[in-house]
Amino acid sequence: MNEELRIMKPRHILLIACVLSAIGIQAQNIEEVLRQVERNNKELQAQSLATEADKLEVMSRNNLEDPSVEYSPFYTRGITGMSSSELVVTQGFDFPTLYAARRQSGKWQQAALDCQHQAVRRDILLAAKNLCLDLIMLNQQQQLLNERMKNADELLALFEKRLQEGDAGIIEVNKIKMERMNIQTEAAQNNAAHRTALQQLLAMNGNMPLTFSSDTYPEFPELNDYNALYDEVMATDAELLAADANAQAAQKELKVQRQSWLPKIEVGYRRNTSLDEKSNGFLIGGSLPVFSNRKKRKIVRAQALSAQLQLDNARLQAEAQVQSKFNEMQQLREAMKAYDVVLMHKTLRLLYDAVQAGQLSIIEFYVEADNVYKNLQAYMEIENRYQKLMAEIYKNRL
Repeated sequence: MNEELRIMKPRHILLIACVLSAIGIQAQNIEEVLRQVERNNKELQAQSLATEADKLEVMSRNNLEDPSVEYSPFYTRGITGMSSSELVVTQGFDFPTLYAARRQSGKWQQAALDCQHQAVRRDILLAAKNLCLDLIMLNQQQQLLNERMKNADELLALFEKRLQEGDAGIIEVNKIKMERMNIQTEAAQNNAAHRTALQQLLAMNGNMPLTFSSDTYPEFPELNDYNALYDEVMATDAELLAADANAQAAQKELKVQRQSWLPKIEVGYRRNTSLDEKSNGFLIGGSLPVFSNRKKRKIVRAQALSAQLQLDNARLQAEAQVQSKFNEMQQLREAMKAYDVVLMHKTLRLLYDAVQAGQLSIIEFYVEADNVYKNLQAYMEIENRYQKLMAEIYKNRL
């Protein structure tokens, strides 16, 4: 079944998801969706394999050299066949302390790769979470549109009846019909945006079906302590940790380079044979890196300095991001507090009751109601921005 799903087009997957939801599959919350995306996302799977390959490559740099085997037959005039032969088996290796130094450098390089992988994973899950937050806002907006359409249908039926009885004019009936057309247009736009966001989420989930119909945002504890947030971000930010690991690896590589003047050692076994004699011996030799090591120290020093500067820049960027996002979060929180959502819904109910009772004209009703709906829409958008900002602030917890 999984193989069949893989080759289906996104619209088919979307249809399956809707059908599964309709027959009673329990909708998933954001955490469940993120765990599913983490399992099924193709980019993350590719990144995991690439990270593993890079780590193995780092480990392979500290392997011993391959052994060498040489065999030389010798022929002499006047002697039939081979007169003598020589077999040489050698094994070369670096000075022993170099292996320990490279191992330390390799550990930090692998740590940097793990942090880089964590940053990619975090960003993918954050993108998926933002899609979920957008779907929550679209679901809330759809509920509001449904409520508006319900009220418009009831008012249309009421005023058409009044029109027949002579208690209402055609302008009022037409105004309600125009409101219904506006609502239908907004509903179509909402459905299109919802479908687009869901298809993007399904693509991030490897086109495997999922259901998400929540209209409630996750709760965050109120954030007031800037210092606590700063300490958490600076200690857990994946990109900052990767930059730090790269700087540490570069420093360890400097230690490797300081020992690069040490000779390479070569040991081996030699066997010589002739017609009437055989001899065995050992081979011990070495090589001095006089030419192969030229300018390498300058290269490594420049790389270490570059890694340190990148770390400093990453810290500055992280500090600036913490400060700016904390300030933006406070502003959005204050903006949300300025909206009294309960009062706005209560006002809509009172306006609706008033127009039904004939205390308010339909024109006056829509003038007042439109202002309330605009405020509710603005609140939903601000709340969505706030939720995305909080997700960004706590992205390293994903």
